[in-house]
Amino acid sequence: MCGVLDTLVTVIERCKTTDQNRALYPNWNLCNYLAEVAMQADNYKLAFYALEFMAKWIARGEIARPPFLLSVDEGLIVSALTTVGRTYSSNLLDASWAILRRSLHEKRMPSPESFLGKIYAHASLGNLEKAFAMLHEFEAAHGNSINEVEDLFSPFTSLYPLVVACSKKGFETLDSVYYYQLENLNRADPPYKSVAALTCIILGCGNISDIERAYQTFDAIISSFGLTPDIHSYNALIYAFGKLKKTFEASRVFEHMLSLDVKPNAKSYSLLVDAHLINRDQKAALSVINEMVTAGFIPSKETLKKVRRRCIREMDYECDDQVQSLAKKFSIRMGTENRRGMLFDLEFGT
Repeated sequence: MCGVLDTLVTVIERCKTTDQNRALYPNWNLCNYLAEVAMQADNYKLAFYALEFMAKWIARGEIARPPFLLSVDEGLIVSALTTVGRTYSSNLLDASWAILRRSLHEKRMPSPESFLGKIYAHASLGNLEKAFAMLHEFEAAHGNSINEVEDLFSPFTSLYPLVVACSKKGFETLDSVYYYQLENLNRADPPYKSVAALTCIILGCGNISDIERAYQTFDAIISSFGLTPDIHSYNALIYAFGKLKKTFEASRVFEHMLSLDVKPNAKSYSLLVDAHLINRDQKAALSVINEMVTAGFIPSKETLKKVRRRCIREMDYECDDQVQSLAKKFSIRMGTENRRGMLFDLEFGT
């Protein structure tokens, strides 16, 4: 299939070199089909040409009398942006965003998925300056959204590609983003201050196990930027402490968060569970899960399996029964871990 698509790209490129065939382009439906097939195969060149043909159709419709306005499906553009993240094609990135803006005809802003797709693309290309600039645009467009705003700016999910890019070269990249981008933007006119951006730095510090930088960045949210940490900021700090087996400090952060009336989410409890499990304390982890249930959250299957695994390894069958009871209560099928059990039961000779 890839060979066929590469041949098609060659044919298109040859057609572009002749005056006779340069003005030719497929019909609208075929352009959409070409784009879909190209993105499924990660063929960024064919995807670019398909979008280029669609742009010609849009331009042709705008100058027609009477005009007919064509629009590319935004889901197709999101697919193109994720293709950029996998193929590192800056040309496809520019073309995708340009045709999206043109398709919207200035009637509305791009969807959150489109913004996140472009952030992912810039992060994959290593262009952190443009990635954070796009985050700024994203916050301006959807920062006041009521529905699902918590997940939109979570560094653990939607913004995680940006976190990975920030910590790619360790503290070198993190310091570059903090000192040369976020602090400079803070002094700009008008200033750009973002809790989401700073939280990405905190989680990035946690990824490289640099708790000192993580705490300093958390403190800077209030002291240097004059902002208020959100639930994601606290979660990122809990993660950073927990990863280094600093369970006491992670618990203190959680308690401090509660004292400030910051409502924890399911991720907060899951991270605290992980912090206890790293220290092989399955009883404390189970206690946190019980608090989580009392607060109205349902533990994930992954979290329960982690606790069960620790119970088995510590031969704490009483806690294991409690985990099984919770799984049954919430209709979570835990499954078996026969392969893990075989590895755990191996007796290695000296």
